[in-house]
Amino acid sequence: MAETREMPVIWIQAATCSGCSVSVLNSAAPKITDLLLSEVIPGRHINLRFQATVMAGSGEPAVEVLDAAAKGDPGTYVLIVEGSIPTKDGGVYGTLGEVPMVDRVIPLAENAAVIIGLGTCASFGGIFAADPNPGGCVSVGDLLREKGIDTPLINVPGCPPHPDWFVGTVATILVGGVSAVKVDELGRPIRFFGQLIHENCPRRAYFDEGKFAKHLSDEGCLYELGCKGTITHADCPLRRWNNGTNWVIGSGAPCNGCVEPEFPDLISPFYERLPEEALLVPRKES
Repeated sequence: MAETREMPVIWIQAATCSGCSVSVLNSAAPKITDLLLSEVIPGRHINLRFQATVMAGSGEPAVEVLDAAAKGDPGTYVLIVEGSIPTKDGGVYGTLGEVPMVDRVIPLAENAAVIIGLGTCASFGGIFAADPNPGGCVSVGDLLREKGIDTPLINVPGCPPHPDWFVGTVATILVGGVSAVKVDELGRPIRFFGQLIHENCPRRAYFDEGKFAKHLSDEGCLYELGCKGTITHADCPLRRWNNGTNWVIGSGAPCNGCVEPEFPDLISPFYERLPEEALLVPRKES
């Protein structure tokens, strides 16, 4: 019988509300317990070594587990970073085990096989890096570029990200390796972020007809009420949320563009119409 191959995972939470963890840990198919305890892919098993929100240990023993995992599996583990990384004043505005988060992430990133930036804060800076950004928060990609670290980075944005986007990315790595995850120029998996929401929106016909809602309860396209679906790349209309129950526009509210690098500063206010010059051509595969 073939031996099961372990994929060590180290999951660091930096400047985050933990909403990304909450979303991903509520994965429905497969459930998170199946993902962590079973062989999702025959012969391959995820070994979650460190995740502060769900692990039973705390304090110094938990940090010792983190250090041991990083030293014991150089070049083999997946590093998941949730949240942006505070860098101002030596990174004192975010610490883990009394060590600045930035000083944790750098050596972990250097020795990882691949890094997943989970959520928009990790992928692009997000809310914590929004103006005036008092903690000097940066995205994972910005930190890697600044430090000259060339470890492969896959961004899975969203505020929060859909659990399928994360689980699907991890499963693809398990099956075909990092190179099997095809990404756009922003490092996002094309499988999930390859089309504009506008292309698959059930209210698209209203847009084409020029029928725009004036109030949130009206029929019509929500563009005039601030919908950012015309510039937002995600499969929310097809995948929907809460195990396929519904999604934001299906509930009558406009998309706020949370998977884009412009979120939240450049696409605010959320309930005001985008200027026409902001409409973008769909991004191509890099």
